[in-house]
Amino acid sequence: MHGLGSVDPGMDIDWGKTSLDYARYRPGPPSSFYAKLLTLGIGKKNQKILDLGTGTGVLARQFAKQGCSVIGTDISSEQIKMAETLAKMDDLSIDFRVMPTEEIQFQNMEFDAITANQCFLYFDQSKVNPLIKKYLHSQGVLITSHFSWLPLDDKIAHATEQLILKHNPNWTAHSYNGLIPAIPYGLGNSFSVEDYFYYDEAISFTREEWRGRIRACRGVGAALTPAQVEVFDQEHEQLLSEIADDQFTILHRIDAHLMKAK
Repeated sequence: MHGLGSVDPGMDIDWGKTSLDYARYRPGPPSSFYAKLLTLGIGKKNQKILDLGTGTGVLARQFAKQGCSVIGTDISSEQIKMAETLAKMDDLSIDFRVMPTEEIQFQNMEFDAITANQCFLYFDQSKVNPLIKKYLHSQGVLITSHFSWLPLDDKIAHATEQLILKHNPNWTAHSYNGLIPAIPYGLGNSFSVEDYFYYDEAISFTREEWRGRIRACRGVGAALTPAQVEVFDQEHEQLLSEIADDQFTILHRIDAHLMKAK
């Protein structure tokens, strides 16, 4: 989400610890997101796309399903292994690579689009921005995007956040107000915005799915010990049994900025 810092005081963030829950319960943006990108010319058949911070390959796999040629990179070997497993299950051919975004290297390659969903804040822009410019086609675009629940408007999301803070007071990624800047922080000197969009969508979850989604978040599975995650999850299960039906929705804000290099 916009305005989020890349660290939580005193906590180490390791997304590799969440890979199983991430793959099963964190599917990424809804189909409407990819439909909107298509109307803007992104995700068309035969386009070359590089997905930075690919995680379990959510965006990469969808673009591959649409006929794109896709490379996905991530610093976590656990995440890349899961991405490869999921791509194989869908019979998709995607080039997944373990590498820090600050060290991406490709031979004689230019991309029509470089994407970064929910991850650009973790990159060192002084190193990454020049590399993105290097590997973008002259008419190519950088796309940063987010898929964030709205705790100030959704009572279940708000209650869940309060429980996360009880177990991890150092977690800073809470109370998102939904504000979308004209251009993402730090990118104004290197890129110009060609287009952007944001909208809200109610995303359906069962209680089990929401528990899994939250275990796969930065403040829980990526930061706490397995024992701490188990204690949190038991309390979360009890909380949801009191405030949520078996099936419910969580209001999310989806946004994307399409930018060209200056």
